[in-house]
Amino acid sequence: MRKSRPKKRLLLPDPKFNDTLVTRFVNNLMESGKKSTAYSIFYDSLELVEKRTSESGLDAWKKALTTIMPTVEVKSRRVGGATFQIPSEIRPDRRIALSIKWLIQYSTARHEKSMSEKLAGEIIAAAKGEGAAVKKKDDTHRMAEANKAFSHFRV
Repeated sequence: MRKSRPKKRLLLPDPKFNDTLVTRFVNNLMESGKKSTAYSIFYDSLELVEKRTSESGLDAWKKALTTIMPTVEVKSRRVGGATFQIPSEIRPDRRIALSIKWLIQYSTARHEKSMSEKLAGEIIAAAKGEGAAVKKKDDTHRMAEANKAFSHFRV
């Protein structure tokens, strides 16, 4: 018999915006346990977004996250010796996790000078509906659409 699932840990909201989603993002952004550094990178990037776009940095960041969030993904499944990519809906918690992961991953790959500049650039691009993270979401959706014929194998 399988063990029971561990309980979800409650996250404390961040000190500036009092938002748990910000804490979740910063926890993903953090490297080597340096949370204060991750917070400073995040807050600096939101200030840069405010300077460049004249809208609230937090609103632009939330808009970017919702733009990046995928609704379907493909999962590999072996059926009779062959592996099929089966499209499936994504639960809300995983949608947020994927959008956070992609935003951080593709901002790290950008060519600005500091991490806060990279993150700000990717947030602005994603809020407009462009950038590498949005392309990743579109590719994921396109892959699910192409493999729609195998959706009857869904478990």
